[in-house]
Parts: sequence; structure tokens; C-alpha cells
Amino acid sequence: MAAVDVVVMAAGLGTRMKSRVPKVLHRLAGRPLVAHVLGSLGELQARRVVVITGHEAQQVEDSVAAWAQRSGVPVPAFARQQPQLGTGHAVMQAVPHLGDDGITLVLNGDVPLVQGRTLRSLVDACGGDRLALLSVDLPDPTGYGRIVREGGAVRSIVEHKDASEAQRTVREVYTGFMAVPTARLKAWLPRIGNDNAQQEYYLTDLVKLAVQDGVEVVATKVADRVEADGVNSPRQLAELERTWQLRQAQALMEQGVRFADPARFDLRGTLQCGQDVQVDVNCVFEGDVTLGDGVSIGANCVIANAHIAAGAVIHPFTHIDGEQARVSVGEGALVGPFARLRPGARLGAQVHVGNFVEIKNATLADGAKANHLAYLGDTDVGARVNYGAGSITANYDGANKHRTVIEADVHVGSNCVLVAPVRIGAGGTVGAGSVITKDTAAGALSVARGRQVSIANWERPKKPPK
Repeated sequence: MAAVDVVVMAAGLGTRMKSRVPKVLHRLAGRPLVAHVLGSLGELQARRVVVITGHEAQQVEDSVAAWAQRSGVPVPAFARQQPQLGTGHAVMQAVPHLGDDGITLVLNGDVPLVQGRTLRSLVDACGGDRLALLSVDLPDPTGYGRIVREGGAVRSIVEHKDASEAQRTVREVYTGFMAVPTARLKAWLPRIGNDNAQQEYYLTDLVKLAVQDGVEVVATKVADRVEADGVNSPRQLAELERTWQLRQAQALMEQGVRFADPARFDLRGTLQCGQDVQVDVNCVFEGDVTLGDGVSIGANCVIANAHIAAGAVIHPFTHIDGEQARVSVGEGALVGPFARLRPGARLGAQVHVGNFVEIKNATLADGAKANHLAYLGDTDVGARVNYGAGSITANYDGANKHRTVIEADVHVGSNCVLVAPVRIGAGGTVGAGSVITKDTAAGALSVARGRQVSIANWERPKKPPK
């Protein structure tokens, strides 16, 4: 098997996107378009990857490098195309990175749904001695380069702007993906001219050069048209987003997941589900999320980087964000509605976290409850603790974070402030409205508030007469 070098075209301006963001950095399913293309290369085991940049080159290169580092793959090499004088000119910039042996696979960075098996079939079609093109039949091929055949053999690719009326009736179009023997590529590139409507160097001219040199040209049709769909406008991006999302939902439903409406589901990472998982409408899953058997996710939830154990119920409008430190929710726990679990939140079995409760970098042991309007940050909460409405842990002194420990079976009344660092002893009770600044003994009732004063016959201030 010949070595494969990959060249990804990512230099374009993308004027139809009407955006300051480079086209290849617009996001589909939470990832830049070019990251989807790079992510499809896994099974090819490419020797090297070269990304050609141009418009906002540094921004594109920084984004690609960051994605590669997060994904644990080597950072690609970069070649800049400035100015942009066509696709052939773009590949010329990558030549110094390519060995003379092997196969060069040329891809477009704005075609995000191409699959690795399709790329492998294209490389196999090249075989090290043919020019292989990836083509697709389109009902409306306007704007695409047409595959021109004679007796079934590919003879040329004609760009839409340069095509005759007869050629414009051809529905088989070039996708922008090709595999070519690298030695031949290096010999052909200097022979490409710019005698065309745009005065650009078209990579598609390689077909004519191959025919002139007696090299066989083959076109492999992609089976699933969406794999060849590029993004040139916000509408096309939105259409591909919904296509991708619906396919993810369908794959999950085949595994037994039940969606209230698969058209109102967004996956921007990976989602693993056990049996009998139910997901209501308008839910977004980001990063790495695992749902155990029988988990129920209510409507309008956003869940990122979390493990939710069997039987847990996430009520509507809950926000779980484990991006910096994974969130875990124990078996049978109830969370929400309108709850927020921030990085480092760890809930044990049968924990209750209710409406407008925020948990950050805190552990709640089995059976603990914080049902209303509360904040627990940098806190260890023991088993069966009841944490009252309106209570908070004051964990930040303006410079440093401090930890609060609430031991098992404590009852914290409403509207309390626990000023860290502080420990509430097991089985203790904190009276409502207390501000606790010192450790409390096990089993004690701790009350820290001003004495109530009532003034009889008090008259409220009145506004002066007008």
C-alpha cells in the first residue's frame, strides 16, 4: 500500500457566508467544518497532512492546531496561499511538504460530512498509477465542475463558468476531492495554465494533462450525496447541520433511545446511552456525555461532559456544564428544573437538586437534598443532608477559594450563609438566617443572627405632601 499524504484546501474567503469568520471555521455540530474533514482521516493512516491557508491564515492555523491537540492527533503542516489564484495554485504551495513517492489525496475543508470509507475507496481507486476523482450526481449541478466522459472514460472536468450549454446539462459533477500519484502531480502542476474566464490555475486541468500523458482517469461516485455537500452560505450550513443531527438521532433510536422529536435534538460531541433512555425536545449534548439505563432528560436541557447514572431524572431547563471538570450524577438522582451543575459537581445516589440551585466543585453524598434557591460551591456535603432554601456557601474571600464541609445528617435552615473554611458537625442543625463562621459541634443547634426586636405602634415614613 502506497503512503498517503493529504492536502486540505482551507484558504478561501467564503464571501457568500457574509461573515468575518473564515468559512472553514464556521461550526457544524459544535466543530469547525475543517475539523470534520480532518476527523475523517483516521482510517487512512496518512503519512502527513498539509492544510493550505490563505484568508485569515493565522486564525485558521491556530484553530486547526488547537483542535488537533485536543483530539490527540499530530498537528498538520501548513502552507499559505497568498494571493489565492485558484485550486491548482493552492496545491502548488503544498508541494514542498510532499514526498515524491506515494499518493496525494486532495480534500476541501468546507465539505464536512465526507466519511473515511469514502476517502479510502478514492485512494484505492487511484492505486498509485491512476488519477482518481470523487464525483456525485446532482439534480441541480449549477456552479459545479462537470465530469466530461467519452464512451464512459473520463476525459476532462469543465468548470461551470467555462462549460458549453451541452456540458451544463451533465449532472455528474466533481466534488473537489481527488487522489493522484504524487510524482505525477509534481510533474503536472507546472503545466497548468490560467487561460480561462477567471484567469486562475484550476486543479481540474490535471485531468486533461493525465489524458494527454496516457494516464487513466477514473471517477468514483459517492453513494451518499450529502458526503459531497459543501458549505457556501449560512443556509447550506443550517441544512447540513439538520441533516447531520437527524442522522445522529436515528442512530441513537436504533439503539433504543426514545426522542420526543428527533428533529429537535442537537449533539455536539459524543453521546452514549443505556437502555430505555428518554430525551424530550430541544436538548443539547456537548462534549462527552453518558446516560445510564432509564435516564430521563426533560425539555430544553443543555448537558456537557457529564455521566448521568441509571434512573436519574434531569428535569426541564437544567444546565450541566462539565467542560473543565466532568460532572457526575448518581443513580436515581433528581435534578432541576432550572438547576445548574457546574464543573466538578458530583452527586451521589438519590440526591435531589431542585429549582434555581447551583452546584460547583462540590460533592453531595447519597440522599442529600438542596431543593430550592441555593448555592453550594467548593463543598463536601454528607449523606442525607437537607440544605435549606436561600442558603449559600461563601467560598471566595476575594483572593482565594476555601472549602466547606457539611457532615452527614445535618439540617441547614433557610437563608443561611456558611463562610468557608468551616465544618458543620454531623447531625447538627443550623437555624434559619444564620451566618456561620466557625466550626460547629456534632448534634448541636447553631444559631448566629441578631436578636429580633419589635417596636409597637411603629409609623412608617411618609412622603411630604405635594
